[in-house]
Amino acid sequence: MKILVTGGAGFIGSHTIIELYNAGHKVVVADNLCNSSPVALQRVAEIIHVPEIPFFKADIRDRAALDRVLTEHPCDACIHFAGLKAVGESVTKPWEYYENNISGTLVLLDVLRQHGCKNLIFSSSATVYGDPAVIPITEKCPKGHCTNPYGQTKSMLEEIMMDMHRADPTWNIVLLRYFNPVGAHPSGRIGENPNGIPNNLMPYITQVAVGKRAELGVFGDDYDTPDGTGVRDYIHVVDLARGHVAALAAIERHCGLAIYNLGTGKGYSVLDVVHAFERSTGIHIPYRVLPRRTGDVATSYSDPAKAARELHWTAQHDLDDMCRDAWNWQQQNPEGF
Repeated sequence: MKILVTGGAGFIGSHTIIELYNAGHKVVVADNLCNSSPVALQRVAEIIHVPEIPFFKADIRDRAALDRVLTEHPCDACIHFAGLKAVGESVTKPWEYYENNISGTLVLLDVLRQHGCKNLIFSSSATVYGDPAVIPITEKCPKGHCTNPYGQTKSMLEEIMMDMHRADPTWNIVLLRYFNPVGAHPSGRIGENPNGIPNNLMPYITQVAVGKRAELGVFGDDYDTPDGTGVRDYIHVVDLARGHVAALAAIERHCGLAIYNLGTGKGYSVLDVVHAFERSTGIHIPYRVLPRRTGDVATSYSDPAKAARELHWTAQHDLDDMCRDAWNWQQQNPEGF
């Protein structure tokens, strides 16, 4: 298949392109580069041994640009990663998140259907469960009240896509609810490269380890968890990328609308991750406890059984692998791309 990958220069998108090529698919990338680098695509091309990745600098809110992409590169499916994604930032910049994520996706969906491309994999999030009603979280867990605008945009977009499929069942849409992607490609050539102060745990840890930051900020140690810090389901980004290839197989089977959790099914606290990183690297990570971060929940980890059963996909990497590969990336690229 030929796949339009929006946000393909980003952390998850760049790793997914490698897995798509390994599975025999072709891609074209649209990315506005607001939180990514074209260097990532150059390195992806080196890893998969192709001259270059077809790329358009295009914003998903730009209808004319998307129309040009699909006119020049007719595609069989779209994997939609493009979007603003920082929980904390979304609380302080709600308009930007609603305008970019929702308005942009509406434009993308309209252009896709005008070009007859009605196969879509959507980068959703476990944040749609809010403060989850059950742990571990299955796909039948009711969507809760999202505690931040980022989560709200993912939840609203899921509802929009469900409505579109009800109105036009010729769409095949897979909603992938990610848990917490970490790690990097084992080559160390691509990895997570946040702008400014990291919003996610692992890049903050690796920046402390490489000497870029003095200490890790731990947001809250008074949650109802074994050590008081938040518990999450961390998944290696390569496993997550493989999940998208598995989801394409579901689309090829004309799945209609399907929802899958992509996680390991194991919950680790913030301090669990810190100690695993120290074990894997031998580097001490100093940390300081800060007040709870607005929008965070105490515990969130998945039951990934449905993806294993229907997509024949399971996570292969453990927490030590995630720490080792994240550190390998940061060591080779102390300033990012």
